[in-house]
Amino acid sequence: MNTINNTLRIWITVVILAFLIAGCSDDDKVSPGSNLDTTPPVRNQLDTWIYDNFTKPYNIEVIYRWSESLIDQNRFLYPPTLDSIQPALNVVKKLWIEPYSSVAEQGYPYIIQKTAPRQIVLVGGRNVNQSGTITLGLAETGKRIILFEIDLLDKGDKPSIIQFIHTIQHEYVHILNQTKPFDEETYGQITPEGYTAQWYNETTEGSREEGFITAYSRASEGEDFAEMASTMLEMSRSEWDDLIDSIPEPGASKIRQKEQIVVDYYKSEYNIDLYELQETVNQAMLKLL
Repeated sequence: MNTINNTLRIWITVVILAFLIAGCSDDDKVSPGSNLDTTPPVRNQLDTWIYDNFTKPYNIEVIYRWSESLIDQNRFLYPPTLDSIQPALNVVKKLWIEPYSSVAEQGYPYIIQKTAPRQIVLVGGRNVNQSGTITLGLAETGKRIILFEIDLLDKGDKPSIIQFIHTIQHEYVHILNQTKPFDEETYGQITPEGYTAQWYNETTEGSREEGFITAYSRASEGEDFAEMASTMLEMSRSEWDDLIDSIPEPGASKIRQKEQIVVDYYKSEYNIDLYELQETVNQAMLKLL
């Protein structure tokens, strides 16, 4: 009796499976990954230019399409217009990438490939803080730089270009410092009482008289160092010397002490002559204009 029951169960199971298999048409079959679009994105002319000038030679991904995961959603921000992207990136290439690559070729070759952020994120509008200050750029753990105000860059106006390129020069100095730290303790001893979280209440002129090249330099030793280097890289050597010589003492002497530390850092850590880099950037600026 048990043998008959077992045989009956087996036949019932076989019949059910047969019906199930027969009921599955070709249209019902599920192909692996059917919900994912694995088609490579089609590059437009801008994408090709970015690939040829940033991604392929320097392994830098440029993100200009909107990505909510990369942008603070609590701010009123928007993506850049297409016609503003390549001119802005050309400024970045001519005044940052090419000068560093040229000067570092013998001393620290492939510096951009080794230390540059792997991503540059472009934002069209202005990033205004609750304090009323404006954030022109952000460096995130040395892997990503976010640049704001892409749509506001006037490619034919030197002050506009200087403000824009100052941002990426400043943020890149942070990345260099993260790669090879500088002596913050020694640097901070030059103007120990001048650092303040309320730096935006200070003036440029007053800050220079106290030994800070900009008001933002007063935010911290790290910001001070980055402001020193990036400010030097936005003018010629003679323009820089004229500026410092015009500052009353003891501010001028203190800034000169900081300048020496910055110059020594570039030479000892990256074998780069900062004054040569300064002049290379200046010549590139003249050509760009």
